[in-house]
Amino acid sequence: MKALVIYHSQEHGNTELMAQAVADGLKESGLQVVTLNTNEDRLDCSTYPHFSCIAIGTPDYFSYLAGGLKMFLDDHYIEEQRGMEGMFNKPVALFYSHGGGGKVRQPLVSLFKRLGPIVGEPVESYLKPTEKVLERCRKLGRVLAAAAK
Repeated sequence: MKALVIYHSQEHGNTELMAQAVADGLKESGLQVVTLNTNEDRLDCSTYPHFSCIAIGTPDYFSYLAGGLKMFLDDHYIEEQRGMEGMFNKPVALFYSHGGGGKVRQPLVSLFKRLGPIVGEPVESYLKPTEKVLERCRKLGRVLAAAAK
C-alpha cells in the first residue's frame, strides 16, 4: 500500500517537520510513503489513484491554506472532470502549523473532506512543533494507515 503526504513548507520548515513525523507513522505501519512539498514540486494528479490514503499539511497563510495545496485541489478537480477513476473515497489526515490564530483548520477540513473521510483529529502546531506535537503526527500517520487497510 502506498500513502501520499503532500504539504507546503517554506520559510521556517515547521510544516515539513510535521510531514516527516506523519510519514514516519505511516512507514511504521508498513506503508510505502511518497512525500511532496508543494513549495518545491507539483503532483502529477494522474498518479493520485495509485495512493491508498493521503495526509495533507499546510501553514496558516492569512487564515487559509498555502497556494500549492490549492493548486493540487485545482489539478485534482480537472482530472475528476476528465473522468479519472480513483480520485475519491481515500482516507484523509490533516495537519497544520501557524504563528498565531490557526484559523486555517476550518477551510482545510471543508476543502479536503471532499476527497474522502477525514480520519483522526487534525494536528495543530503553534510555531515549531514540540516533541508532543510530533508524536501526535506520528500517531496520525498510524491512524491513517489503519484506515487505509
